[in-house]
Amino acid sequence: MNIRHTMTAYLAAAVLLLVLWYVIAAIMQLPIVPTPDKVFLKLGHVFRQYILVHAAWSLWRIAAGLGLAVLVGYPLGVLMGHFKRADRFLSPVVYLTYPIPKIALLPILMLLAGVGELSKILMIFLIIVFQVVVAVRDAIRTLPVETYYPLYSLGASFPQVFRFVIMPASLPKFITAIRVAMATAVSVLFFTETFGTKFGMGYYIMDAWLRVNYLEMYAGIVVLSLMGLLLFGLIDAFEYAACHWQRK
Repeated sequence: MNIRHTMTAYLAAAVLLLVLWYVIAAIMQLPIVPTPDKVFLKLGHVFRQYILVHAAWSLWRIAAGLGLAVLVGYPLGVLMGHFKRADRFLSPVVYLTYPIPKIALLPILMLLAGVGELSKILMIFLIIVFQVVVAVRDAIRTLPVETYYPLYSLGASFPQVFRFVIMPASLPKFITAIRVAMATAVSVLFFTETFGTKFGMGYYIMDAWLRVNYLEMYAGIVVLSLMGLLLFGLIDAFEYAACHWQRK
């Protein structure tokens, strides 16, 4: 699918959602469900003065948590996928900790790391890192052992095997894991931003709700949705550039 078709599909979906929103607001006729035109008008008035700084803080936390998860999770997944001894030792640790709901660890993180930035970044990290580890490990384990024989017989080093075999094989599932985890990460970030901070989209939306300012609340929700669209768009663009052999 080319860029033009992609943009057309996104535009059609946005129009459909806006029409549904307008119809629901027109039927309910309640202040708690304003029409889209009023929300976007309010968004234009408050975006630069208020929302922009909150969106920047939220994006920073997501980027920091994602970066940390990739730095830790990808090498760990490669280690477990390529070396059976490492997998036998580390898999029980992953399987015992992966099913724990990460949001349940928030009180512990706040006790250990405080209520500031570190606990929020670590929460994003915990949500993403396990999915990265499992996805990369499973992608590498699907490679037949015979794949490595010609390379090693020709004197290839492990960095060369990683560059030409392991990384291309693991990259698609790695990107899929990031894409799947991102939605959960944004949702949990919204919850964590209601504690110990005055910056972030979670704080802004809840503050508007407490002030009974529904237009600002919906404006914040729209921006949060657009942030998710931006993040998924960046992931898709990275996949398009990095996994060029998958293009149709």
